[in-house]
Amino acid sequence: MCGIFGYCNFLKDKDRKEILEILCNGLARQEYRGYDSAGLGIDGDNPGEIVFFKEVGKVAGLRKRIAESDINTSKTFSSQVSIAHTRWATHGPPSTVNCHPIRSDPSNEFIIVHNGIVTNAAALRQVLQNRGYKFESETDTEAVAILTKYVYDSQPGKRITFPSLVKTVLKELEGSFAFVFKSIHYPNEIVTARRGSPLLIGVKTEKKLKVDFVDVEISGPDDGKAVDGFVPTAPNSRLAPPAPKISRRQSRNYMSEDGMPQPIEFFVASDASAIVEHTKRVLYLEDDDIAHISDGQLHIHRLRRNESGQAETPATRSIETLEIEIAAIMKGKFDHFMQKEIYEQPESVVNTMRGRVIFDDYRITLGGLRSYLPIIRRGRRIVFCACGTSYHSALATQAMFEELTEIPVSVELASDFLDRKTPIFRDDVCVFVSQSGETADTILALRYCLERGALCVGIVNTVGSTISRETHCGIHINAGPEVGVASTKAYTSQYVALVLMALQLSEDRISFTPRRRAIIDGLRELPVQIKKVLELDSTLREFANTLLANQRSLLLMGRGYQHATCLEGALKIKEIAYMHSEGILAGELKHGPLALIDENMPVIIVMTQDSLYPKVQSAFAQITARKAQPIVICNEGDDGIKKGVKTIRLPKTVDVLQGLLNIIPLQLLSYHLAVKNGFDVDCPRNLAKSVTTE
Repeated sequence: MCGIFGYCNFLKDKDRKEILEILCNGLARQEYRGYDSAGLGIDGDNPGEIVFFKEVGKVAGLRKRIAESDINTSKTFSSQVSIAHTRWATHGPPSTVNCHPIRSDPSNEFIIVHNGIVTNAAALRQVLQNRGYKFESETDTEAVAILTKYVYDSQPGKRITFPSLVKTVLKELEGSFAFVFKSIHYPNEIVTARRGSPLLIGVKTEKKLKVDFVDVEISGPDDGKAVDGFVPTAPNSRLAPPAPKISRRQSRNYMSEDGMPQPIEFFVASDASAIVEHTKRVLYLEDDDIAHISDGQLHIHRLRRNESGQAETPATRSIETLEIEIAAIMKGKFDHFMQKEIYEQPESVVNTMRGRVIFDDYRITLGGLRSYLPIIRRGRRIVFCACGTSYHSALATQAMFEELTEIPVSVELASDFLDRKTPIFRDDVCVFVSQSGETADTILALRYCLERGALCVGIVNTVGSTISRETHCGIHINAGPEVGVASTKAYTSQYVALVLMALQLSEDRISFTPRRRAIIDGLRELPVQIKKVLELDSTLREFANTLLANQRSLLLMGRGYQHATCLEGALKIKEIAYMHSEGILAGELKHGPLALIDENMPVIIVMTQDSLYPKVQSAFAQITARKAQPIVICNEGDDGIKKGVKTIRLPKTVDVLQGLLNIIPLQLLSYHLAVKNGFDVDCPRNLAKSVTTE
């Protein structure tokens, strides 16, 4: 949801053409996050001048607008800062006025790019308008930009530092956000801040850094007083630039080993995919971090206090090495990222199991859970909390957890979980599933459970994400970069990771040994079986192009383990092909959905052979008796299906793993339906890859 990119160079000559290309490439690498407009702000030819380029639509349109301008692209900068953004509209429709960067005034004293939502923006806007400030956009971001100018103007005789100014502004804000600030008053400086939305900084130097960390500088107890006459809009408001006492340790990370300043480049982004082509050395900001880049130096500030009111002990932020390769975020031989990720699933499930499943010994080892296994086994209940595709992966494995652990299991949608203020107790085990690890509702649910003393487990794909840091323990699913919005790899890898967790929790029960061994044998065969399912691609393309292409609605039904398969398949068809689709529990057919069935209603029924096969056969008989002509997902060699029925025949595996194979045809169907109708598969309308707002 929105993509932030910033570029800073110090003692490193770059002409404007290179700078613009770096910015546009950074935005293009984040297109998968979902957006409807793009813009950037760079230094002009004269001191204090900022030049904007904004375009509604794709980054390609922004490139075209830049190419058509008469800006001098040969001008060289030895030091400069510039910022760029892809916007996913929340406040105000897509337009060049609402497109970021957002300015504070016509003189561009402060410009901001922003990911997230400032929930008290309306109150801030009203207060600032009452003081005579003019607004030109409908965005919540503009309230922050103008508030920054208001605070700066309130101190006419003082030289307040840029990070101190931003700290003062952030105290007034409520909501979830990531910001990058640039100002004509602070040339060649940039300040970034995050609360709830991801942000990282890449560092590129020619020589080795002296140390691989950055110290955190924490303000002292004197936070200043409110600016006279300004009505606070947030708790503990401090609308005055503080004169803080800083707890600081010397950090030389931006110097070479000989102690001299060296040429250096910084890249600020919402996602590592935008940075990896430039550098693999990155630093992940945490909530309430404020990063200040100036004169080739990076400082990180915090304002948070502990419960006693004392400043936190200064900590460090490590500069880590990215493990992803640029090839992993390129389409390669495929037409779309979604298609690539569907075809990568044989490898991604192997990566999830690698080093964790010892097939010869029928043993599971999850290092991230090892120390907490006794506590989890003693838990009163297990509560899964997730959204969207992650919710479906938890639902798909719920019955297996109940069977193997004999602990009550519930699966909750994170937003509803919070709305209901669900009772959580100290002996509960709460499992939070998220591909990005930054899903806003899931993070809020996590913090809710932490406050109540529950053990919190994270199942995430992104190392260093908020959920991976704030949970007590967890599992990284190791699915690799997910660039398409559809989260196809994430579903199957989360599914496998949850299967492994259930297997490890049950290893102390001898009575379950035969069952565990059957499941582990199924995991061994899984990559080969997935490849076999992918061979059906041409058949599925034909079904999409002939049977389903002109339909307006689709029903998917299954039972038991396959209910989650139907829900996930329906979600994919909705979000990628824009077709109304509904996943139905086959056991509920007589309680309403049967009224929809006739010869014109397309139906897909999942009828693979497990313990509930006879009951699904009954549902099949009911819909065919009403002239439905369903597509049947069934197992190879199933002779119980009449001739003439359109089938998708898949390899048979153990019941708890069959859903992993059954979902792949539905992923391919949704993909081919979208392609047939000319839709943008990798950037579906109105959707974002990482949902970082409530």
